[in-house]
Amino acid sequence: MHPTLQHKGVVERIEQGKVVVAVKPESACAGCHAKGICGERGEKREIVVETAYAEDYTVGERVIVALEHSRMGVISVVWSYVVPLVVLLAVLFGVNALGYEDIVAAISSMAAIVLYYVGLYLARRMFDRKIKFTIIKEL
Repeated sequence: MHPTLQHKGVVERIEQGKVVVAVKPESACAGCHAKGICGERGEKREIVVETAYAEDYTVGERVIVALEHSRMGVISVVWSYVVPLVVLLAVLFGVNALGYEDIVAAISSMAAIVLYYVGLYLARRMFDRKIKFTIIKEL
């Protein structure tokens, strides 16, 4: 299976077994009205690619980074957007169903989202192991 989610970038630095690539969103992202939703903000970001061939790359070299499997992109979207929406709605309607006022339900649902994202941040190492990038030299 060929990777589907790809970004062009430049090698910023090389560490032991890792290549750090600076990725800037494509020009199409800059004018997109939905860029705030998908996470692209027009800013440069770094992607760390673990590879046994790190020494084959040089700083400044143009490369393409891609998810190893297309389903990893779907997994990222589910954990980043779908699950928090479900948590928000479940807490909002659950607290409301328990008879609390709307403001209490709203504050509770926002607090639940904050806790969810803190938990997601604390579990980032697990996601780092599951969501892998591959690196390809740009021709």
